[in-house]
Amino acid sequence: MAGHLKDKEAYQRLNYLYQAAHCVLSQNPENVELARFYCFTQKTIAKRLVLRQDPSVKRTLCKKCCSLLVPGVTATSRQRRKKNKTRFTVLRCLSCRQTKTLLNNPEHCLWVDRPEARLEQKMQSDPGPSSKVLPKDTKGDGSLPTKSNMGASRKQQFPPPEPKI
Repeated sequence: MAGHLKDKEAYQRLNYLYQAAHCVLSQNPENVELARFYCFTQKTIAKRLVLRQDPSVKRTLCKKCCSLLVPGVTATSRQRRKKNKTRFTVLRCLSCRQTKTLLNNPEHCLWVDRPEARLEQKMQSDPGPSSKVLPKDTKGDGSLPTKSNMGASRKQQFPPPEPKI
């Protein structure tokens, strides 16, 4: 439970840094270095704590220079089409010229967005294996051990310590 709280605080910090980078660029588009610093800090925190970021966040960050990719401000956006009619969005970072190609298929659904990926719905629909499986400490006749016969088996396995003289 303490790990869950720690992760929650880390995700809040990542969210704050991401929003701060957007605010810096929206107020002053020339202040790219500060936004890049915020994004770099966000990326290093996520790496250090081994946290997965949402795909929508990862799509807006440059892998090479950690710049925030905002079309028209720090990146150029182009629509491309292959021969087999697949559409792509190509984002090019204006700082390092790195390109990022994203699939632009309206029917495509990320695994994160699918209903089977949601943990809450899985837990509600499936009661879990605990109701189907008997506990491991059952005897051969199917009865559960009690305190009295558990104590007897302990005494047989481990003799009491000898008093020191």
